[in-house]
Amino acid sequence: MIELIAVLLLAGVIPNYAQQANYITTGFGSPVSYKDASLTVGRRGPLLLEDTEFIDEMSHFDRERIPERVVHAKGGGAFGYFEVTNDISRYCAAQVFARVGNRTRIAIRFSTVAGESGSADTVRDPRGFAIKFYTQEGNWDLVGNNLPIFFIRDSILFPSFIHSQKRQPSTFLHDGDMQWDFFTSRQEVTHMLLYLFSDRGTPDGFRFMHGFGVNTFKLINATGHHVYCKFHYLSNQGLRNLTAARAQELQAEDPDYAIRDLYNAIRSGNYPSWTLNIQVMTEAQALNSSFNPFDDTKVWPEDVYPLIPVGRLVLNENPTNYFQDIEQMALSPSRMVPGIKPSPDRMLQGRLFSYPDTQRHRLGPNFLQIPVNCPFYVRNYQRDGPMSYSNQGNNTVYHPNSVDSLNVSQRAAALSPAYSVSGGVSKYDNGDDDNFAQARYFYENVLDDEQRDRLLENLANAIATASEDLQRGALEMFTNVSGDLRNRLQALLGLW
Repeated sequence: MIELIAVLLLAGVIPNYAQQANYITTGFGSPVSYKDASLTVGRRGPLLLEDTEFIDEMSHFDRERIPERVVHAKGGGAFGYFEVTNDISRYCAAQVFARVGNRTRIAIRFSTVAGESGSADTVRDPRGFAIKFYTQEGNWDLVGNNLPIFFIRDSILFPSFIHSQKRQPSTFLHDGDMQWDFFTSRQEVTHMLLYLFSDRGTPDGFRFMHGFGVNTFKLINATGHHVYCKFHYLSNQGLRNLTAARAQELQAEDPDYAIRDLYNAIRSGNYPSWTLNIQVMTEAQALNSSFNPFDDTKVWPEDVYPLIPVGRLVLNENPTNYFQDIEQMALSPSRMVPGIKPSPDRMLQGRLFSYPDTQRHRLGPNFLQIPVNCPFYVRNYQRDGPMSYSNQGNNTVYHPNSVDSLNVSQRAAALSPAYSVSGGVSKYDNGDDDNFAQARYFYENVLDDEQRDRLLENLANAIATASEDLQRGALEMFTNVSGDLRNRLQALLGLW
């Protein structure tokens, strides 16, 4: 990674005194006189406020922890590269896909979703799978999960969904009633629940799971023509999952199982890789689709919209400092580059605001200057604010002006063609859209008999944590998927 401070050191802008001396310093660079004791009045007397070395040490320690992520708090990651293996210029003019053989540096952060930063890696939960591409035209973040769909369609429901999965405010315990009350009230969750409680809900670490962009994006080619797109990144190690029993054992034996496995694999030279694919849909196909292509609870059938290989993602470099490289990494689907644009996907539209807004709260308004988040080139009229250490010197601070020669990129303008929207403005609740057809197909056609058995056992164990009324509500919801699913769940729950 090209880190800003390292660049400044190499350029001589910041003198690297640490290379000239081997003594301990304070945060402001002054040599520490004695590290093993505070300044006191006599051997047994009180501390003195004038002990600036103590104050420097303790005041920094008091602020070592930044707010953890509201979701995706526990995670690990690494660095590597993306290499283009197939030409997709007919669909997308983004520089990252410019030519076969082109390599782009990447960072990937994997995570669980609902748990706190100290939670176990092997809990039943979706896994975050977010990729930062350090391209020549800015950083592109592809922020997805290990499952191809999501629980809800409209981002306004996301805070309530997460609240229902977190801890109950009065008991501070996870609450089955909260979870299943939300699930049965918003039955668009059904498809995702079948994925989550299948074997795929407990992947065997990070290396043996697939990744999906989940949202629908828009790709624009050099002529300004666009197609809609779904991103898939499929593990070249194969798909491997844990049984519920083994996942529970690992929660006790090694709660950091996935982070450790990834780190050790890379350290030993066993570099994990994924194949990046796209599905594409034309504007005409989207208009005539039997399902809403911007609905995150739906998959695009691969027999109609086949996977098109694009390139290879490889992780070959562990972080040198977890906090610096992984905890401070900020990923957002709003970070797009010329040739990649948002679609009308409601979840994506909400994420465009929510992610960077959260990062400004968690890391500060200048979080993009943190080395792991810093793009290769920044030149604009943004200045100042807390923790600004790349203030662009004495460059002009306003636009338009007659001083500098900065222009809007004609290429970026060409890859941002106008588009039309129409319709009456209202709050359209899409909760009653088809919630069950794809869930039924997954249950009846994707899973085999043994996988269905494990799904039913996992579902029954989760539903049993809720009150009887909510258990019966869940049975009614799953009746819409399959009578077989409902009857077998009812038998496992003992509800007659």
